[in-house]
Amino acid sequence: MSGIARILLARGQQVSGSDARDSRTVLALRAQGAHIGIGHQAEHLDQFDADPTAVVVSTAIKPDNAELVEAQRRGIAVLRRAEALAALMAGHRVACVAGTHGKTSTTSMLTVALQHCRFDPSFAIGGDLNESGANAHHGDGSIFVAEADESDGSFLVFAPSVAVVTNVEPDHLDHHGTAEAYTKVFEEFVQRIEPGGVLIACADDPGAAELADRAAAAGIRVRRYGTSVTGDGDARLVGYRPQHGTGVAAVELDGDRVDVQVSVPGEHMAGNAVAALLAGLELGAPLADLLDGLAAFGGVRRRFEFKGRADGVRVYDDYAHHPTEVDAQLRAARPVVGDGRLVVVFQPHLFSRTAAFSDEFATALGLADEVVVLDVYGAREDPQPGVTGKLIADQVPLSAEKVHYEQSFAAAAPLVASRARPGDLVLTMGAGDVTMLGPEILAELDRHAGQDRAAGEELG
Repeated sequence: MSGIARILLARGQQVSGSDARDSRTVLALRAQGAHIGIGHQAEHLDQFDADPTAVVVSTAIKPDNAELVEAQRRGIAVLRRAEALAALMAGHRVACVAGTHGKTSTTSMLTVALQHCRFDPSFAIGGDLNESGANAHHGDGSIFVAEADESDGSFLVFAPSVAVVTNVEPDHLDHHGTAEAYTKVFEEFVQRIEPGGVLIACADDPGAAELADRAAAAGIRVRRYGTSVTGDGDARLVGYRPQHGTGVAAVELDGDRVDVQVSVPGEHMAGNAVAALLAGLELGAPLADLLDGLAAFGGVRRRFEFKGRADGVRVYDDYAHHPTEVDAQLRAARPVVGDGRLVVVFQPHLFSRTAAFSDEFATALGLADEVVVLDVYGAREDPQPGVTGKLIADQVPLSAEKVHYEQSFAAAAPLVASRARPGDLVLTMGAGDVTMLGPEILAELDRHAGQDRAAGEELG
């Protein structure tokens, strides 16, 4: 939503809106000229002399929202987020990145690589680029790069020239209902590719591989990437080696072997980089410049983002909120940990997702050395009886003293700081407000260190 606002402001439009609370995003939009209110009230539609031409709503907005109800009463056009984004794409060559996991990172890598090629694309991403600190930009170039969100099926309004699908694995069943319906919406998305366009799909993911086969059978041009591909035009990942928190992927592409430097850890991130590389080539960017751009990619906020170090403990934050994402990120973090322990603070996101995947979450969290599970961040959902963080914590395959279910958000940082020791890596994970805990954990660690120093001086 903030990305759409940024692009509209850059195009000279008047923008107003509201959010539940103040944030750095709200402050940044106000600095660009937007009128942003805190809390949702009907009068927020009266920020300018005339009624707004449209009201754009996110999937988190419920039907009884005061501003939405008032817009409908006045007969103001109401657009879903994706519909507004599709309107902004008009006149551009569009590249969309979709998938259950990895779409934010892949979209970000592609954007930075194209910027390095001096293409100046417009873009809208679900996370803030570390390079610019923003999630969207109105560029001077002819390309528009966008993350395509499948959560409510609204990405079916897009008509990309280049479509990337990183994987297809059941999620958002609160909206789609069944795994079959979730898969079907990706098939419909691929059918939206412009004539002469291309689908770039991961051959190592069963869902994406099946999608690619069906697309090819329907006459859509397909380029695949992964460890198992062999066809002409495919990108075969033949090796990956971690390097001090980064990695290098060896790729066979069009008969040549190239090394893709990836500044973020994990083989899954290397796969995302290869997807971005193929997309960049399809958009006309030169290979050498794309490789340089991918090597320069500085990451995305909340994707294994380093928050700081205190008392010998490193603290990172990550957005992973699906079992597959948790598994992949913990495996990627392990080489970074070194001789210390991996301590994970996990906040489940959505009651429906927690109920559907509690055992898978628990298995993935078992890759850590110590785990703190918080209560569910409900977001747009109402609580479900019996669905809490305890549902996951009780199934984590670690000894009882290594797994903690903490109902109180305020108590989480002190608990983590009391359990962490020098050399450990603490990783906060989830799509909710767990991201706020990183600075609090660091402050608690500093406080503990100060107490230890004071005690040592007293004994001395």
